[in-house]
Amino acid sequence: MGTLNFIGGEKGGVGKSVVSRVLAQYFIDQERTFTGFDTDRSHVSFRRFYADYASRVVVDSYEGLDLIVSGFEDNPAQSVIVDLAAQTAAPLSRWVKDSDLIALLQELGVSVNFWHVADAGKDSVDLLQRLIDTYGDLANYIVVKNMGRGSDFSLLEDSPELNYALGIGARVITLNQLHEASMRKIDRQNASFWAAINNKSGPDALGMLERQRVKTWLKSTYAALGELAL
Repeated sequence: MGTLNFIGGEKGGVGKSVVSRVLAQYFIDQERTFTGFDTDRSHVSFRRFYADYASRVVVDSYEGLDLIVSGFEDNPAQSVIVDLAAQTAAPLSRWVKDSDLIALLQELGVSVNFWHVADAGKDSVDLLQRLIDTYGDLANYIVVKNMGRGSDFSLLEDSPELNYALGIGARVITLNQLHEASMRKIDRQNASFWAAINNKSGPDALGMLERQRVKTWLKSTYAALGELAL
């Protein structure tokens, strides 16, 4: 089964691109065929680190968005990762509904996953409800508690919004925080996680223990991803 993965959260700064990057690295290490798309017009975070796999797409254009799913016609077993910029929910939902996209992909055997990357604030709870109100039980939901954007997720965990999401089959995973200094070095290198682990030269190269911490972080993240139907 192929998968279409929309990595969202609607607000900026919750770590959507980090989730897209680690999911891309997971697919690479699992030798899974995938294609990536970056909808951010300014920062192009996803494409910076996985340029060989990701390309830009404009969410304001149906023709642009159509490119996201065009490959499923010939290869429905592949996976697609879409790194959604902030405030893209409205044009995306119009495209999904006008195209009857979810029903079409179901006919092809492709699973549609909406990833809701959350920080510890109330906005993430409210936006989760808005996401579910938009697509109902037609899609799959994966809620990501990003520990790099907060440590106390009680607002989310105790919310009726999350309880409702769980009732329609949503899954919740935790993305542990990667050491901040190591992440800054990786970002300055514009490197994939694989490249950061294997690059031992240059001003922003990770030290031995930093590389080990990245490996440990990836291992725990992969364990969480392995529990999902990807």
